[in-house]
Amino acid sequence: MAEPDRRRYRVTFAKTEAMRFTGHLDLHRAWERTFRRAALPLAYSEGFNPQPKINIGAALPLGCVSDGDLMDVWLEGQVDPLEVEASLRAAAPPGIRVEEVRSVEATEPVLQRLVQAAVFEVEWADHPGPDEIERRIAALIGSAQLPRVRRGKSYDLRPLIEEIRFDQATSKLWMRLAARAGATGRPEEVLDALGLDPTAYLARRTGLVLAEEETAQPG
Repeated sequence: MAEPDRRRYRVTFAKTEAMRFTGHLDLHRAWERTFRRAALPLAYSEGFNPQPKINIGAALPLGCVSDGDLMDVWLEGQVDPLEVEASLRAAAPPGIRVEEVRSVEATEPVLQRLVQAAVFEVEWADHPGPDEIERRIAALIGSAQLPRVRRGKSYDLRPLIEEIRFDQATSKLWMRLAARAGATGRPEEVLDALGLDPTAYLARRTGLVLAEEETAQPG
């Protein structure tokens, strides 16, 4: 029996305020419904309980919004990426904004293996002041360990913070956090470690860093 002709596409999208409190599983279901509304030939896994071949790069912490999120999807047969993009934009629900669709080689590793880090910006209307924020960041970075507990398990937050800085021109806190399997930093935990109330600020994930981008060198 001939192998099915399945093509892989990478969707870059944003999760906006309308879906800020939609969890990862519900987001996955929303995407499945979107492909159905778009009348695109979504491919399914084999077996007794076929599942849509949708692979979201990294779960977004609840309460965050995002730009530049990544998702891989497999379709039956070849479809022009521009057609996929236009169809998804027309069918997407409030809270999802389709930014780009491109074809991807089927042999490329799954997204979860490629994602190495996530970049966040934290927006706020009020904060303790630039000097105090800088002092707290310096203390955080200078810490040898930052013991924390997540879901009843102890862990060290410090190695998950790859970079953090405060931009006084925009009054935004910028952080790059590890996003690898078993080693994922969360912005609300960093805010808490800085002595800030995580519920008082809006965290936006502005991009995912892939392994291929990590190894790329400037020309």
